[in-house]
Amino acid sequence: MTATAWVDTPVAIEGESVDVRVQEIGGGMSAAFVRLAKGTDLAPAFKGLPDGRCPCPHWGYLFKGRLRMRTASGEEVYQPRQAFYWPPGHAPEALEDCEYLHFSPTTECDAVIEHLKSQLA
Repeated sequence: MTATAWVDTPVAIEGESVDVRVQEIGGGMSAAFVRLAKGTDLAPAFKGLPDGRCPCPHWGYLFKGRLRMRTASGEEVYQPRQAFYWPPGHAPEALEDCEYLHFSPTTECDAVIEHLKSQLA
């Protein structure tokens, strides 16, 4: 069994408005701790990916803040203490300072992280 905590998880992306820490936890899955500052819209960083959205599925929990998730079929706002599933094809925007944890297939997650790094650099 594998476990990780925020402080022990390697930083994948760190910036003024985005902090993402990712650790493979086994079973082909990775855990990602994410902090987004209010007003952060990741849609522009997904440019170049299929449909300009994140192609990786995520299962997780929103600890803090409100987050708008835009998809081809519309948008939904997530509130603190909600568990979620985001299928491929989404783009988040932080309506408040947000903190969440999500689990994703490692290979797909790594590819998205590499793309985001190149876009946010």
